[in-house]
Order: sequence, then structure tokens, then C-alpha cells
Amino acid sequence: MQEDKIYEYAVIRLVPKVEREEFFNIGLVMFSKREKFIKVDFYLCPDKFRLMRSKLDYEDVHQNLESFKKIAEGKKDGGPIALLDIPDRFRWLTAVRSASVQTSRPHPGKSKDLEKTFEKLFQELIL
Repeated sequence: MQEDKIYEYAVIRLVPKVEREEFFNIGLVMFSKREKFIKVDFYLCPDKFRLMRSKLDYEDVHQNLESFKKIAEGKKDGGPIALLDIPDRFRWLTAVRSASVQTSRPHPGKSKDLEKTFEKLFQELIL
């Protein structure tokens, strides 16, 4: 029988006007220390982005999210944070910040299949 794997996840949020604290979910970051697993994915809907009537630029936000992904994946072009070990990268990505791209607080869970759980959470919380 396959053992449950402990993981943490956080929802990536777009905050169009930080002072108003309104947001919508645009991505997910999930990690498991024991399994040496980290994954980030996002979906930034262009139509929804236009509706928020913000001064944010779609391409700038998209680039920021790509950087998030590079850091999580440990890519060399992700900068010095991307070179840290997986738990440190997850903690950096989920640190509290007052920017237009933020994350929720991390939430714990258990799963037999981390990839399937990621996809299920992404469908439920982002799409």
C-alpha cells in the first residue's frame, strides 16, 4: 500500500490594488520536503485581467509569474533564490509581501499522489 505524502500548498493571488486588499486566485505552489517536490502553475485569464481596471500591465504580471515558476523549479536563470534548496524556495515564494502578486498562507495536506493532488487543487481553486 502506498504511503501518504505530507505536502503544503499556497494559492497565488493577483492583488490589482494592494491598498484595497481585493484579489483573485491565479496560481498554485505546492511542495513536499520529504519527496523533494515543488510545483508552480498559474492561469492569468486575459478577459478577467481587463475587467479589474487596474494600472497593472498584463505582460509585466505574466513575466512576474514566470519568474515565480523559474524560482520554484530551481532554474539557473531564476536568480539566486532559485539556487536555494526546495524548502527555502517554497518559504521565499510564500513569504508575506505587499505586492500585486502574493500568496495565501501555506496549507498542509496528505496525498498518495502529489501530481494528481496538485491538478485537483488547481482545478478547484484556480480554474
